[in-house]
Amino acid sequence: MTDSESRNAHALTPFADESEALRIGGLTIENRTDQVSLYGSLDLTRDQTGLRHARALKRIAEAVVRTLEAETDLPETIAEPELPRRTKNPFA
Repeated sequence: MTDSESRNAHALTPFADESEALRIGGLTIENRTDQVSLYGSLDLTRDQTGLRHARALKRIAEAVVRTLEAETDLPETIAEPELPRRTKNPFA
């Protein structure tokens, strides 16, 4: 994890926009207004790099929890996104 990745992990504002994304090792965190998505793989190794990765992941998780706990009207679940409809190809 670079110093830049470490700063970005600290700067993430959960649920604030549809464009923010960052990486911790091989783990990608994407910010959306209705969810924060994590995908990929992250090894928390027993060394300084592993410690930096663990701290960055902890900061992100804590920020998500703080944001969710601050919500006064948090729903039980969010509605699943509507799947795109198939349309006939006008050029076929």
